[in-house]
Amino acid sequence: MIYVVLAVVVLGLAWLLTLRRRLLVVTVHGVSMEPTYVAGDRLLVRRSRLDRVRTGQIVVVQGGPGKPGDPTAGRLVKRAVAVPGDPVPPHIPVADPVVPPGNLLVLGDNPARSNDSRRLGYIPADALIGVVLRPIGQR
Repeated sequence: MIYVVLAVVVLGLAWLLTLRRRLLVVTVHGVSMEPTYVAGDRLLVRRSRLDRVRTGQIVVVQGGPGKPGDPTAGRLVKRAVAVPGDPVPPHIPVADPVVPPGNLLVLGDNPARSNDSRRLGYIPADALIGVVLRPIGQR
């Protein structure tokens, strides 16, 4: 009996560690994704590679090093508007007519108040943290 309990505990811990490596909770800061998400919304994010991202999905990317005291740690929550091979939207000032391999273009849902690919250009694949699965909790 003790072995069964021990086995269940070990399997439970292994499952939690696996989830911890694959999932992340991110809190929205700022107004760049309004009205979809507002400041304080918490999002469940699945860590993902670029080849699993589809146009229109909400993604979390590392926009640069976080500054001391920055609650975002440099993370940006944005909508993927073009993935490798997609045509570049006309309002994003990059040289290529299509998104090159290993890059992504993102925009905020509130374009007047968003730091996104219109300013940052291409987001490299290694800056992609993951894809938002769903919000957590209620507003």
